[in-house]
Amino acid sequence: MELSTMTSMLAEGYVVSMQIFAITLVGSIPLGALVAVGRLSKVRPLSWLTSLYISVMRGTPLMLQMFAVFFVPFYVFGRQTPPSYMFVAVIIAFVINYAAYFAEIFRSGIQSMPRGQYEAAQVLGYTSRQTFFRIVLPQVIKKILPAMGNEVVTLVKDTSLAFSIGLAEMFTTSRALVASQRTMVPFMIAALIYWLTCLLIELLLGRLEKKLDYYHD
Repeated sequence: MELSTMTSMLAEGYVVSMQIFAITLVGSIPLGALVAVGRLSKVRPLSWLTSLYISVMRGTPLMLQMFAVFFVPFYVFGRQTPPSYMFVAVIIAFVINYAAYFAEIFRSGIQSMPRGQYEAAQVLGYTSRQTFFRIVLPQVIKKILPAMGNEVVTLVKDTSLAFSIGLAEMFTTSRALVASQRTMVPFMIAALIYWLTCLLIELLLGRLEKKLDYYHD
């Protein structure tokens, strides 16, 4: 098989990987923020439930969570799922897993803010909403950006776990090509693509951190 053909097949798998990546970010970051709010809530049952959710999601393998989401409809409810559910199961598992990690990052960022910031804003006549969005949130984003960046880069690589339930993303495609063509070239190309993607994300996050430099601790 020609190199161009292998690259084209890997590119198709890469599109699926990036779909998993993008949808997971769009779903898990807002969900993580909501979970963080629940975790910090003074309502004990809500705080306890969100803490339990975070503990379970962080304490069990993402691959196991994917299997659970994928097989629950059949083994629990006796329902057959269409082939398209494979992608849906991956997205659900990734979103609920990464939301737990993002929730803890948000929580640590919010709790790191000095109480004096809120008191000073109150003296200046800011409402609670204005205080949070104009003063607290920009500083929280700056504080949590490195940790968020680590999770985002990890997410790029974790998309390869989708192979475990048979979804044809880039790693699955490269593995099939290695087996059929008896060459390591597909793995080398896939590794290069993963690395370049992570490098691009690191550069973008680095630029964002520089833009937030005017928020001094």
